[in-house]
Amino acid sequence: MGAEIFMDFVQQYILNFPQSWQFKAGKVIDAMVMEFARDHRSGLELIKSGIIFMINCVRWFLSSVPWVVIVLFVALLSWYLMKKWYVGALYGAMLVFIGSCGLWNEMIETLSIVVMGVAVCVAFGFPLGVFLAVNPRANRIVRPILDTMQTMPSWVYLVPAVLLFQVGMTPALIATATYAIVPMVRMTSHGLIYVDKEMLEASYAFGSTKLQTLMKVQIPQAKPTIMAGVNQTIMMAMSMVVTCALIGAKGLGMEILIATNRVEVGRALFPGICIVMLAIILDRLTQVAVKRQDVLGEEADG
Repeated sequence: MGAEIFMDFVQQYILNFPQSWQFKAGKVIDAMVMEFARDHRSGLELIKSGIIFMINCVRWFLSSVPWVVIVLFVALLSWYLMKKWYVGALYGAMLVFIGSCGLWNEMIETLSIVVMGVAVCVAFGFPLGVFLAVNPRANRIVRPILDTMQTMPSWVYLVPAVLLFQVGMTPALIATATYAIVPMVRMTSHGLIYVDKEMLEASYAFGSTKLQTLMKVQIPQAKPTIMAGVNQTIMMAMSMVVTCALIGAKGLGMEILIATNRVEVGRALFPGICIVMLAIILDRLTQVAVKRQDVLGEEADG
């Protein structure tokens, strides 16, 4: 009898994690979110309408511009930034390839969410990064939260967005902005904190206030780092938009999702290639913009 009790104890508490120690917090959180969504449905619908309106405005603008103008603009901008004509021709050819695949409209849909997502990240992430840079106590509190958000799987952000706004473009934008805002906040605060101390001391010695030093010394000096944060935000938003096809976001990601459900390899291949091309163009252009900021900053210092 004693041996049976001992073996039962070993089975329940040693070999397996005790069930009595486990808690079911997930259901409690789900109930709280759903209750919040029911109680604030009118406000959430207002937010949803505003987000859809902004996305439609961006999509209308991109759709109204002739495709030739967009291709030429990207090609000329690439040539201007990189000083290499063949790079501009290559990026222009990439856009032509996307159109040749019959995915131009899908690319516009994807870009619309990316543009709005990055705009939201900059609008909220930049002030938050500045606040963390000037408030060390808040920085110590928020930094572990940012670390958690950055390592959290992207799928996790989809569920609360759907619970609050149902499926469609609105939860896609909310999930994208939440996932991609972290590098914007971190790089902004990092760039402002590590500005040359001698420059700050010189600014204060000439009678500048903290606000004047922030606006005229810290932010200009940290601009390359901030732009690097924008670059990382764009890349994370691009990857998240593809994932958001699972909750109804239209675009290149939706084409891949449909092809996956139908097990159509060819149909999934070309949208995937187009996403890679679009990501390369956005990444290279923003990286070059960051490097030009570095060069301009060094020339200004000189």
